Amino acid sequence: MGRSKHNKREATADTAGDKKNKRQKREDYRTALRENGSTELPRKKHYRQRAHANPFSDHKLIYPPHPELMNWSSMYPHYVAEEGPADQAQTDAEVLPDRDSEVLKPKKLTQDVEVADIGCGFGGLLVALAPALPDKLILGLEIRVSVTQFVEDRIKALRAQNEEQKLYRNIAVLRANTMKFMPNFFTKGQLSKIFICFPDPHFKARKHKQRIVSTTLNSEYAYVLQPSGIVYTITDVPDLHEWMVGHFEAHPSFERVSEEEQEADPCVTIMRTETEEGKKVERNQGKKYVALYRRLEDPPHE
Repeated sequence: MGRSKHNKREATADTAGDKKNKRQKREDYRTALRENGSTELPRKKHYRQRAHANPFSDHKLIYPPHPELMNWSSMYPHYVAEEGPADQAQTDAEVLPDRDSEVLKPKKLTQDVEVADIGCGFGGLLVALAPALPDKLILGLEIRVSVTQFVEDRIKALRAQNEEQKLYRNIAVLRANTMKFMPNFFTKGQLSKIFICFPDPHFKARKHKQRIVSTTLNSEYAYVLQPSGIVYTITDVPDLHEWMVGHFEAHPSFERVSEEEQEADPCVTIMRTETEEGKKVERNQGKKYVALYRRLEDPPHE
């Protein structure tokens, strides 16, 4: 009996040691990839993480108190606007009214971020949208740390590989919890497109409150979307599709895009074929359910 317990302890220790070694190897790989300035595309096996993250947990995220203080310059360095002496003086003297300390205003971009991919995963849609929407700044939002790092390294490598062609400069990724902080990053009517691709179904009824489409969240999407802006949704789960359709159709700020217009939209083809989940569904010969919703004009104030 004692021998059996001893063997179990040894096996447990070996398993823990293996996990630690694998974790260290992943960290060493990522560090080397970044420090060496490599143009090599990152490999997913070094960025593995649990498929789901609880959006209600404290993820120790950093976010601006309001969109005007979001610093996009490091994410889109090729779109940073040049500042004149007057602008610089104003920046240096900027003080928030609700802060005791001096806060520098972030550098401005020549244009605003206009397209958001919520839960961008490993960045397949981002990478495919970059050349398809060359005049738009596109942002992927992802809550998982390792997955966000993968997309960062992927974009960095793609930019380096295509430096002469100046490709992939218009995409970036941000670790963020969209369910909590979306209005902290975007102003009213800033976005023209929002993609919600293969979101976590949260099958259990008690977890439906964690779904990325809800009455409350749809109001936030309506707030950050400009009139005529589009929300793109796709899933391989019929129940989730019906849930998203039901919530958007019940919301007064949205109307469903006709199937004819939907199928003529090149972004729909990209959304169907270029996401990692979309490719997995294709391999498994599954069905993909698509629905698009247009942001309506707000009714005039009486």
